[in-house]
Parts: sequence; C-alpha cells; structure tokens
Amino acid sequence: MTITVPSIPTNAAATEAAATAARGRFITFEGIDGAGKSTQIAWFAGRLAAAGHTPVLTREPGGTPLGEQLREILLHQPMHLDTEALLMFASRREHIARVIEPALARGDWVISDRFTDATFAYQGGGRGLARERLDALEAWVHPHLQPDLTLLFDLPVEVARARLAGTRALDKFEQQNSRFFEDTRDEYLRRAAATPGRFFIVDATQTPDDIKNSLEKLISSLCK
Repeated sequence: MTITVPSIPTNAAATEAAATAARGRFITFEGIDGAGKSTQIAWFAGRLAAAGHTPVLTREPGGTPLGEQLREILLHQPMHLDTEALLMFASRREHIARVIEPALARGDWVISDRFTDATFAYQGGGRGLARERLDALEAWVHPHLQPDLTLLFDLPVEVARARLAGTRALDKFEQQNSRFFEDTRDEYLRRAAATPGRFFIVDATQTPDDIKNSLEKLISSLCK
C-alpha cells in the first residue's frame, strides 16, 4: 500500500496561501432604513447553512455585549457628530476583534447587518462629516479587512419612508428628514460605483419573493 504524505508548507507565502484558502467569507447587508434588508438577512443565512456553510449572523452597531450597549447610546442619545463617528468605530473595533476575525479564521461565513459603508453613508453622506476623517478611522480600525461582498438594498427615499411610517417607535436616525436620507442613499451609491466588484445592488422596490429569487441566484454562484 502506498501512503501519500501531504506536503508541508516550507515558506511564508505557502503558509499564507493555505490560511487564505481556509478563510471564511465576509458578507454585509446595507441600505437606508426601510429598504427591507433586515427582512432578508436571516433567510439568506439559512440558505447558506443549507448549502453547507456555517453562517455567523451579526449586526452593527452591536454584535458584542459592549457593542450592544453602545448601540443603545448611538441610536437614542444626542451627541456631537465626531463623538458619534468615534463610537461607531469603537464598537466596530470590538466587533472585528471578538466576532468577525475569529469567525473568518474558523472558516465561517460572517453576515453582518451593516458595516463601515453605513458609517460613510450615515455619518458622512447624511450628517456631512468630512470623508477624510472617516477614511482615517477606517484605515486605523480595519486597514486590511473589507467585506468580500456587500448587498446594497436600494430604493427611492419616499418608498422607504412610507414603509417605516407607523410601524414602531423610530430611532434618531430613522426620524431624520428626506434630505438626510437622499444624501445617505447618494453616498451608498457613490461607494458602490467606486468598488463595483464588491457591491451587488438589490432593487428593493421588488416584492420580498422576487428579491429572494434574485438572491437565490447569487447564493448559487457563491457556493459553487
């Protein structure tokens, strides 16, 4: 009987290649409030699980015990814009260190309801914080980590606002005016145009079933 001994990496490049092959994938869901992404995210994770992957479903701000405490503050307490951006990235640093990076290292697929694109869209586009400041925070907090895929649920602002009307008590972002959401949407679309290979734009005016059908095709291509 012939026994084949697996080759052992003999240099740093081979070791890195092996680690990259075993790494999981990082997928984010983005869009203005009322776009319907939260309706689809759990279903999406379930479909990945059915395809044999281990999904880790999380959210921002939040995702860790500390992050969830910061989420309550960020969504409901008034504060200076700089403070808001800094707290978003503080929560994100904890999230990356305790949830995202360990899961990816295990080979799991991380699916996050929002990530840094949301901060550029809301604090940058919507609130008007200088993009240079956000670029600097991004380079500090996660210089080598970006989502492998971002699903951007896009729809006109008036449709999103109509969906939110009367559904529940709204947080401080959801209570912003139409101009805020137009600017937020524009920044999302600007980022999608700047990195088209990472973004998959979902027409969020479709019915939930039609959206699921388009995402099924995406899942099939991801899981080949």
